[in-house]
Amino acid sequence: MLRTIRAFWHDQRGIALILVSVTLPALIGFSLLAIDMSRVNNLHNDLQKAADAFALAGAAELDGSTGAWGRAERAMATLVNNESNFSTSGRFTLISGQPGGTQRCNSAGNISWCFLKAIPASDSTQITAANQATYYASTDPATGELETHFVQVTVTPTGFSAIFPASFLTGNAANNSFNVGAVAVAGFRSSVCDYTPVFMCNPYEMVNGHNTAGDITLEQAANTQQYRRRQILLRNDGSYQPGNFAFLASPDGNGANALEASLANVKPSGCYAQDGVDTKPGQNAGPVQDGLNARFGISKSYIGTTDGPAANVRMGLKSISCNNAKTTFETDPTKGVGLERDSCQIAGNCTMMGGRMGTGDWNASRYWTVNHPTRGALPSALVGATRYEMYRYELNPDGNPATNDSIVGDPAVSGETGTPSCSQTPVTTVDRRILYGAIIDCNAIGGFNGRADNVPVHAFGSFFITEPIKDGKDIYVELVDITGKGGRGTLDNFLRDEAQLYR
Repeated sequence: MLRTIRAFWHDQRGIALILVSVTLPALIGFSLLAIDMSRVNNLHNDLQKAADAFALAGAAELDGSTGAWGRAERAMATLVNNESNFSTSGRFTLISGQPGGTQRCNSAGNISWCFLKAIPASDSTQITAANQATYYASTDPATGELETHFVQVTVTPTGFSAIFPASFLTGNAANNSFNVGAVAVAGFRSSVCDYTPVFMCNPYEMVNGHNTAGDITLEQAANTQQYRRRQILLRNDGSYQPGNFAFLASPDGNGANALEASLANVKPSGCYAQDGVDTKPGQNAGPVQDGLNARFGISKSYIGTTDGPAANVRMGLKSISCNNAKTTFETDPTKGVGLERDSCQIAGNCTMMGGRMGTGDWNASRYWTVNHPTRGALPSALVGATRYEMYRYELNPDGNPATNDSIVGDPAVSGETGTPSCSQTPVTTVDRRILYGAIIDCNAIGGFNGRADNVPVHAFGSFFITEPIKDGKDIYVELVDITGKGGRGTLDNFLRDEAQLYR
């Protein structure tokens, strides 16, 4: 008997079945957990992709202009269609809607969203009731749409039922199911490239709803011919009030020589983001005059170079020495002084923008008669024209770029033509009479002294240089256009607009 018991004790046949029986529940449990993890990860991945897509679609419309919230809602509602799997609802499509575009925070379909003016510096910082004033845009669309830079999208959490029977272990059936959601934050980033390193303090900056330009906004000025006719005197005198200009940090350097070259360059190398530029102050009268006057062909350093003049440089030039670029200018408007100034600028009694903005009443009829004396009365197409429109008409009267009907060579009463002097070859690949720059709301920046990093840009603008610089510091210009939906689209080739995920 003892021998039989001992043999049975040492007999190992069938031990594998026992081990399998003991470990089988654990093996099945881990398998179910692996399947559940795969399913819930796939579900979360679907929801996160949807949140990202909704946020990116909405952010692409947040350009800081009126109607941005409504456009963002429309983009989320019409451009995004994401499918999700493995929830308790099975396979379903996530959708949004358009509840009106008037609320800072709203919801529709499977998502909710809030428009933000800023986001926390750290991902770990949550937006709560205590700090939402720092990050949420204003509830008033008139203000909120202009300051909105980000949209936070939250996908409504959806149920997930696990296969692993956790309820058998805890006695709580709720442990077998839970909700899965996703959140994404995206923002709009706009930048320009091939831009000169210049910024201007916004001539139309509003302070408490008013400015010294007749309470006209920059967007209104860009879109209204009457306001675009106003001649603006940009000044670089070390102060930063509406209409003054200075310089941006340039990839080519900020010394006098580098600045001059950047201003003269046919294709500057700078790229600048609307959400922040670095400014570099300084009064550089010499480099400014020499660099910009290269566009007229009257700058000694650039006569005969590839950074040559515009194809139309009519400016009232009386004489020039091609050896040293010494110039004299006509002073009699009946003989041809170029694109004349507004009447109050001639008289010295302008009242807008501290006396440096005209009213737009320049004498186009006299200019035409004096500079194109053989062509009859002012064409009807030029009645009420800006100086820039006159300049473009002279280059191509019928507006068809395929035709060569330029009247730039017409001699004025004084004998001047718009053809560059000193046998220079004009540049035709770009418009050399246009000055590009960042337009900054300088008054809104407390204590702004011209030197700061990450300064927000109201818009990037183009300005027509109406005459060469004659005193080293003053640039007479007309506003041509601005970037964004507040502009007229002529700067789209410079824009690099993109929506970007931040969270």
